[in-house]
Amino acid sequence: MTPPRKKTPVWQSISQSLTADIGEGRYRPGDKLPTEAELSARFGVNRHTVRHALKDMAERGLVHARRGAGVFVAQSPTDYPIGKRVRFHRNLQKAGRLPAKETLSIETRSADAREAEALALSKGDRVHVYEGLSLADDQPILVFRSVFPADRFPALLEHMTASQSVTAALKACGIEDYTRASTRLTAKRATATQALHLRIQEGDPILRSVGINVDPDGVPIEYGVSWFAGDRVTLTFAEGDEG
Repeated sequence: MTPPRKKTPVWQSISQSLTADIGEGRYRPGDKLPTEAELSARFGVNRHTVRHALKDMAERGLVHARRGAGVFVAQSPTDYPIGKRVRFHRNLQKAGRLPAKETLSIETRSADAREAEALALSKGDRVHVYEGLSLADDQPILVFRSVFPADRFPALLEHMTASQSVTAALKACGIEDYTRASTRLTAKRATATQALHLRIQEGDPILRSVGINVDPDGVPIEYGVSWFAGDRVTLTFAEGDEG
C-alpha cells in the first residue's frame, strides 16, 4: 500500500509561488511586493501564514523588509571600488546604478580629538561637517560623515549645498584633485538611527569605512566615515588608479 503523500505546508507553497514570480520577472530587483493584506487575500490565508512565507524568502536572501515601508525584492549588491581615488557618483555609474544623495546635516563646529588628528589640526580647530545618505537606484546604501578643515576652505559648505558633491565643492575651493591616503574597514552592527536611514533592522550587519583624503601635496583635506548596508554593497579593491 502506497503511503499518503505528505502535503506541502501552505506557507511554503506561498513562498514558492512568490519566488517563481520573482524568477519570471513579475517583480524585479528593488520592487515592492504586495502588502501582507493583499497577499493574504490572494492566497486565501491569514497574515501569519504570509509572514512565515516572507520570512523564509528573507532568510534565502530573496527579499528584505524596510521598516514602515514594506517588503522589497533584494537587489544584487553594488560593486563599490575603494582605491586611490574614491568618487561616489563615478563608482555607481560604472556599476550601472543611478546615484543620488540626501543631505542630513551641514554645520561648522570644533574638531574632536580624532578629527583633529586625522586632518593634522589642533583639537578645537574649526571644521566643516557634511552628513548625508547615499543612494543607488533610490535604495540607500550608506550613511556618511565628511569632515574638512574650515580655515582652509571657508566657502566649502556653500559650494557643498549647491552641488551636493564633495569633488565639485573642493574643486570650487581650488582643489583640482585629491587621493585616498588610507582606508580602514570594520564590521559593525547598525544602530537604531543608522537602521532607520538605511531602511534595515537595528543590529543588522554594516561595514564602517574610515578614510583620509589628501591634496596633491599630501596634506589631509577630508576625514570621512561611511557606514555601508552590508547586503547592498560589495567593496572591491584593485591595484592601480581609477582615474
